[in-house]
Amino acid sequence: MIVPDNETSSEILRRHFLARTATGLGAAAMTALLQRDSMAHPSVTLPSLVAKAKRVIWLFQSGAPSQIDLFDYKPRLSEFHQQELPDSIRMGQRLTGMTSGQKNFPVVASKFAFAQHGECGMWFSEMLPHTAAIADDICLIKSMYTEAINHDPAITFMQTGSQLPGRPSCGSWADYGLGTMNENLPSFVVMISKSNTKGQGLLARLWGSGFLPSQHQGVKLRGVRDPVLYLSDPAGIVREDRRQMLDGLNELNEQQFRKVGDPEIAARMAQYELAFRMQSSVPELMDLSNETENTFALYGEPSKTPGTYASNCLLARRLVERGVRFVQLYHRDWDHHANLPDRMVAQCQETDQGTAALIQDLKQRGLLDETLVIWGGEFGRTVYCQGQITNHNYGRDHHPRCFSLWMSGGGIKSGMVLGETDDYSYNIVSNPIHVHDLQATILHQLGIDHTRLTYRYQGRDFRLTDVHGRVVKEVLA
Repeated sequence: MIVPDNETSSEILRRHFLARTATGLGAAAMTALLQRDSMAHPSVTLPSLVAKAKRVIWLFQSGAPSQIDLFDYKPRLSEFHQQELPDSIRMGQRLTGMTSGQKNFPVVASKFAFAQHGECGMWFSEMLPHTAAIADDICLIKSMYTEAINHDPAITFMQTGSQLPGRPSCGSWADYGLGTMNENLPSFVVMISKSNTKGQGLLARLWGSGFLPSQHQGVKLRGVRDPVLYLSDPAGIVREDRRQMLDGLNELNEQQFRKVGDPEIAARMAQYELAFRMQSSVPELMDLSNETENTFALYGEPSKTPGTYASNCLLARRLVERGVRFVQLYHRDWDHHANLPDRMVAQCQETDQGTAALIQDLKQRGLLDETLVIWGGEFGRTVYCQGQITNHNYGRDHHPRCFSLWMSGGGIKSGMVLGETDDYSYNIVSNPIHVHDLQATILHQLGIDHTRLTYRYQGRDFRLTDVHGRVVKEVLA
């Protein structure tokens, strides 16, 4: 064997061994990756827990909804209105660049009225009449917290378990650990609802697979034109030609795989085959003509318009009906640094009915018990006003110390409130729940021990919850 000057014989021998054994270890890996009936990734131990949920729908409200104006009722704020936030409450909290120059931090009470709802007596803002109607079906956590104080790191942290980009998303971990339940649709699907305003940007790495094999990344469904880019055959290409082309491409990929043993080649082959099957399954999924008028009335008139939040909620139900394991639905523009009351009205009008309808629809179809639904953003909002209070118009800054989030179905207790904050909705006084705790609980409900679902990368075993996280047993039914 001739060894290049810049390589040692041991390096060449190692590479030669790996290439030659591709027909053994490598071919076995490829076979497992392409085995459509397999429910889990070949390197992952099957769930060691009893799964209470088969699927997840995460309704992510990007921009951070104000817990003070929606869920965390604080009647004493009317007494403190426009008073300076006490130092004993703020305790030198880290500030964003948007309020770090403020000399005063005036408390601002919510403009919205609150009332109790359901047999459980859960408090809701008047802005959420539809969600209030399902109070007995949800578990509201008022004591979520995070270390991240700016949007991108906070959303990345919530979705991937790390504030730094590059880690696999929660949906990718679920797909990696459990595999697919429908060979004709992706196991992990992402939708971004269109809105009258743009809001914070959302990058594809939020639903990416990171260092996991690429077939575990989320597939984005669009609300306009082709639901999935490049899925349709090019002009002049018929389905038989596409099949013949893929067969030829697979032969070439198999030859290359046996030479180099790169598992990404097998992943690419699996994705080609899935895309071919999706050419039939996706049009059927997106065709809402068989939905009844009663269903459209439940979700609201916007559900008839592709790409709206209500329409995406309806599609989320259709996806889990067809065996999709993880649905990530993003809605933007909850970042209300100014003019919060008016902007909050618009956001709630866009999302409230569709959210409640999804829970009701899943429940009446017998799907809610095995579907875990999550609603929430990346952090909360401050009790003090950003800028000046004018005619009861106000804005609130980012607040990582406490925020509210709710879950429903999937083995979660219903009609329950967990956690409490102080009179200013500023600090947690009972049952603090960290982002990693939420992630551990999601995996637990899917039947996965979050400490065992790992992937070795760069010499370390990584997991969604890093080295943290506990299952929030208080919310488990």
